[in-house]
Amino acid sequence: MLDAQNNPIAIPPMPDYKGRIMAYTATAAVIVTGLWDGAFAPWMAWLLAGALSWPHVVYYLTRRTCLKRSARIRQKMLLIDCVIGGAFVGVIGLVAIPTIAVVLMLMFSGLIVGGVRQWLLGSLFMLSSAVTAVAICGTSDTFQSPLMLSIVSMLATGLYICVTAFYSHQQARALMMAKTQIQNQREQSIALSHKLSKYLSPQVWQSIFTGERDVRLETQRKKLVIFFSDIKGFTELSEEMEPEALTELLNHYFNEMSEVALKYGGTIDKFVGDSIMIFFGDPTSRGQREDASACVSMAIDMRKHMKIMRQKWRSQGIKTPLEIRMGISTGYTTVGNFGAENRMDYTIIGKEVNLASRLESLAEPGEILVSYETFSLIKDCIMCRDKGEITVKGFGRPVPIYEVVDFRRDLGPNRSFLEHEHSGFAMYLDSEKVTDRERQAILSALEDAADRLRQEDA
Repeated sequence: MLDAQNNPIAIPPMPDYKGRIMAYTATAAVIVTGLWDGAFAPWMAWLLAGALSWPHVVYYLTRRTCLKRSARIRQKMLLIDCVIGGAFVGVIGLVAIPTIAVVLMLMFSGLIVGGVRQWLLGSLFMLSSAVTAVAICGTSDTFQSPLMLSIVSMLATGLYICVTAFYSHQQARALMMAKTQIQNQREQSIALSHKLSKYLSPQVWQSIFTGERDVRLETQRKKLVIFFSDIKGFTELSEEMEPEALTELLNHYFNEMSEVALKYGGTIDKFVGDSIMIFFGDPTSRGQREDASACVSMAIDMRKHMKIMRQKWRSQGIKTPLEIRMGISTGYTTVGNFGAENRMDYTIIGKEVNLASRLESLAEPGEILVSYETFSLIKDCIMCRDKGEITVKGFGRPVPIYEVVDFRRDLGPNRSFLEHEHSGFAMYLDSEKVTDRERQAILSALEDAADRLRQEDA
């Protein structure tokens, strides 16, 4: 048996060599007693030598010869023991108590070694051998055995069964301990893997731990959608705030944006300063159009979420206006594990990555800029505005870019997201996310606010 790290766990083996020695020693005691009482013929003294030497012969055959490579060698040798035992009880003329003693030892061994199947097969072999021996030697005149022979037979059999049961109990106990150890190690491995997952994107972690992806230096060319974002005004804010408070704010921002990214299926590549790099299309992809739509939808959701967070930060005393700006491009990149054998990073490289970063740096606060290829994939469901062309290093000609306005379904009087912001007042409403219970609370709050404004105006 192996533990959670595939290391062997030591389990005491079932009695084999020692068990056979005990069984044949018990049989030898029965033979000696039978000869002493005169219940057995004198020539049976030769059986005594065979009973004492046979276990050692079996040990040599199964451990030192080519038979050691034979499959199920223990079961096969036990069948030979059944044949020998059946012949013995036939030779002694089926004398009751010794016969029962030998049969019990063989049947008990069969159940221990091979279960019910081995027990049935051993019984068949033993019965055939006993019938053959009886046919040759005949039965005893009386099936009763002398008192001393009966006592020795029962004691020898009881001792063999007790010792064998003790070994079986020890093995069962070791198996239970091994099972508990494996369970504990598995729980520790799961806990450790969940801790390590914090350093990887969930999609990458899942593909590694399910065996879909090997952890080795390899890359491939794939068409991906790349997203970059940063916070406009963060540098000024870092000069005003203490490092501890700034760290708390940044971690809160990253946590909120990561949840949005994972909701849309994005692979989070890295956090650099206040910047986030995300890509869509690897390790899993729903198709180029779906990946692009998911990425831009994520960006729109992040922009809305940023307005809500900005209002919360303002209530905490942070007056510097923080705005998110984003850039998205679509194209072929090299994706995979980069680095060294003992330290690698799963990331992407290519000119499209540079383009997305450049779009992010050119975007105005609250703006989402996308490349032409991204625009061509999302234009049916998302309204975009032509922003002209830009020159980017690595591209032979100017690159057309577009500004994302909003979902087409959210344009016009029926849009689900409404926002209104003034000094002392901010409202961000996404009606699709409001439940019936929340709707009544919102209406009540708006009515109270309207009544207060009317009273102050009067």
